[in-house]
Amino acid sequence: MNVRTALAVFPLLPLLFMASCKDREKPRKDQEKTFSATPRQDYLSLVISMDTLSYDGIRKAVYREDSLLRHTPDSNANPFFHYFRGRRYSMERQQDSAIAEYKKMVGTKDDVEVELLKTYAILDNTTNNGTMVEGALMNSILAGLQKAESSHSRLTYRFYDLMAKAYYQNYNRKESLEYAERYYKNHPYKSHPVIRQRYYDISFMLASSANDYDKMMLYNVKARNLAKSIGDSMAIARSYDNLSQVYERQGQYEKTLECSRIFIDYLRRTNNLQPTAYNNLAVSFLRNNQLDSAIYYYKEAIALAKKDKNRKEGPSYYKGLIEAYKKKGAYEEAMKAADYAFSIEIDNIKQIEAVKVAEIQAKYETEKKDRNIAELSSRNALNEKVIRQQRWTLGLASLVFIGILLFFYIIHRQYRLKERNKLLQLENSRLNIEQKLLQAQLNPHFIFNSIANLQSLVASGDTKESVRYLSAFSGLLRSVLEQSRKDFISLEEEVTSLKNYLQLQQMRFAGIFDYEVTVAEDLYPEDILIPPMLVQPFVENAIEHGFRNIQYKGILKVSFRTENNQLFILVDDNGTGITRKEEGQQKKRSLAGIILKERLEALFKSGGQEADFEIENKVNNGTHGVTVRIVIPEIRD
Repeated sequence: MNVRTALAVFPLLPLLFMASCKDREKPRKDQEKTFSATPRQDYLSLVISMDTLSYDGIRKAVYREDSLLRHTPDSNANPFFHYFRGRRYSMERQQDSAIAEYKKMVGTKDDVEVELLKTYAILDNTTNNGTMVEGALMNSILAGLQKAESSHSRLTYRFYDLMAKAYYQNYNRKESLEYAERYYKNHPYKSHPVIRQRYYDISFMLASSANDYDKMMLYNVKARNLAKSIGDSMAIARSYDNLSQVYERQGQYEKTLECSRIFIDYLRRTNNLQPTAYNNLAVSFLRNNQLDSAIYYYKEAIALAKKDKNRKEGPSYYKGLIEAYKKKGAYEEAMKAADYAFSIEIDNIKQIEAVKVAEIQAKYETEKKDRNIAELSSRNALNEKVIRQQRWTLGLASLVFIGILLFFYIIHRQYRLKERNKLLQLENSRLNIEQKLLQAQLNPHFIFNSIANLQSLVASGDTKESVRYLSAFSGLLRSVLEQSRKDFISLEEEVTSLKNYLQLQQMRFAGIFDYEVTVAEDLYPEDILIPPMLVQPFVENAIEHGFRNIQYKGILKVSFRTENNQLFILVDDNGTGITRKEEGQQKKRSLAGIILKERLEALFKSGGQEADFEIENKVNNGTHGVTVRIVIPEIRD
């Protein structure tokens, strides 16, 4: 991580790990309505929900509750009087007085929450200086967290936040991230804008560590949009500081300097200047080769850090100052700054090692307790040995019994499966027989009507036409008989047979009708399979019944197309349609529908495939004719 990246992350520390979210300035009115005090108020719920307020809102709530509780009888016996008084001192930067007030908090014997709130408040004030957390203090935080988790306290999320802050200040980013995620997941108001704002800032920090510019920009935009929607001027200003980091890494140093100035101007106006803000502005000047300005703001950052009694010096500010002096050629000054920074870094390393030693010591003490527990458990095990043996015997007997039951169940299940397979095979054979019977039922019907047509021609005395019809009919009959042996034929064969049939009918009913058989251009008839003579019954009905006794020329259209793995067939005529008077015609049309329905059931629906048809009487719509729509699965050869 470069200097700019490291220093850019530290300004987020108050934002990321202070549960009070003190950097917000313009609260929404609806956020303030829930904090009016009552004599029997649940103060713990009030304390938790104050996380969602702005800094001004928190200040008002703290001062109001402090004022109200001060005038109640036995206020000193109320632990929340001392809590709000301590928070007031903390806001007034009287840290020692705040901790002393928190120590006066005493709840009832069974009130674990008050004790945990007291512990958290003291530890939070102790670690709120941004410096490294030493081993003893780290152990105290860990003990408080364990107590909160074991008692399922509502304040557990705050101890997660405290652990995240402590690890962050000790430069352990992995553990810090883990506890920060726990804090967010367990916060009772995690959907609130204030808590969401913190989440976006944490996500920005992680993207910054990974040098993912796109995600840095994404979360910064989300944070800024949220800040604008709720009027959070501090968050808006901070988004410019974040944006300066993105521009700095992309080498757009003029934009970096512009954003840094916007951020620090806001901090000046609100009297919230921080050493890291000055440092970041100095980095921007350094990248723009404005060395005198960079040196000036590095010194301002160092001076401001020294004024803070609760803040220990860090080497980060000196590293930038050293680089500025080196670029300017002031090597003597750079050497002095480097010596001072080195001594600070040595002290910090010693502190980190001390923290690690404390953690090892804590683990050793924990393991020691575990060993004592194990010894006690082994003693109890001797007394329970006989009982365990009896339980094992009973358990083994139960397992044997269950095994026998399972064995018989498997045998029974296999027998049932075999019987089921036999039934399925019989059902499959039955369906095949039904299909053949349906085709056998259809073919005589077709032959009978064709012979009737030939009989009409012979009776008319037209020998030449009768011979031509008989020749065409014999060829058609041959193809029909060949197709009747098959479950499916190609669409090309079906179209050819259909056209032959229509030509024969035109020879019989000369000048009565015209026909049109179309196949979609994107459809290859030789690759598509279709049940034989699927369309012929409806074509026959249209000619025999639809075009009978009409005063105009009949038009018969048959089309084939595919869509979504289905074959769509349309048979449309402009004949007389279906009327109530034509009972014979209706019976024949119904017969064609019944036959088609049974064929579709046998061929497709029994196998779980979708296939259907509908017959529309266009007379009901004020037009002529009948439309038949057939949909079957698209089957390719």
